[in-house]
Amino acid sequence: MSEERRQELADSLRKVRERIDRACHEAGRSPEEVELLAVTKTFPATDVALLSDLGLTEFAENRHQEARGKVAEFAELRPQAAVRWHMVGQLQRNKARAVARWADVVESVDSDRLVETLDRAVGNALEAGERQRPMEVLLQVSLDEAEHRGGCRPDDVPRLADLIAQKVNVQLRGVMAVAPLGGDPDVAFDTLFRISERLRRDHPDAVDVSAGMSGDLESAIMHGSTRVRVGTALLGSRPLTSP
Repeated sequence: MSEERRQELADSLRKVRERIDRACHEAGRSPEEVELLAVTKTFPATDVALLSDLGLTEFAENRHQEARGKVAEFAELRPQAAVRWHMVGQLQRNKARAVARWADVVESVDSDRLVETLDRAVGNALEAGERQRPMEVLLQVSLDEAEHRGGCRPDDVPRLADLIAQKVNVQLRGVMAVAPLGGDPDVAFDTLFRISERLRRDHPDAVDVSAGMSGDLESAIMHGSTRVRVGTALLGSRPLTSP
């Protein structure tokens, strides 16, 4: 872990924080209302360690195959660090048991079958001592019906939320979405916030709105995001292919 890389990350973190602060000011919100989630896919555990040293506590991965090794390596590098790991990519049901061993939060729940599978997987992990608490989950909402990007239809949110509420091992914390490619992010994030408002009427604890990335976090914050998922602006450009 070079001092040069540490300084690069410190500079990037400062700039991202400044963007969040400005966006919150323009939206009439407090920066404390918006959590920064560092998306560390394709970057090494050493970068996670440096960001943890700089004060970040929330980290996200989108592929189980990469995440499991990185989470373990980070634990060796910073055994005392109190961080949480989020799964933000599409999750296949056959990976649920493995993800239940390392993910504190899954933000990409979008079907009845995945809810059922995750609830069982987390229950098994709790019994085996592989985790100490239930899993927090967010419903991923599709705002453009692009199936390859995952997400449930907005009309399915109430039903899926009610299903999660019946479970013991998964806890509903809110919604997540990605702005449609080529679309107006203001329209997308306004739609998501309205979905969140309706959800909270029946599920008051589902307060999280995970929306906004490096290119559109200002729009997301203007429309009520409580968590922005930032990768490129924080860690730099990624390789063309993932490891």
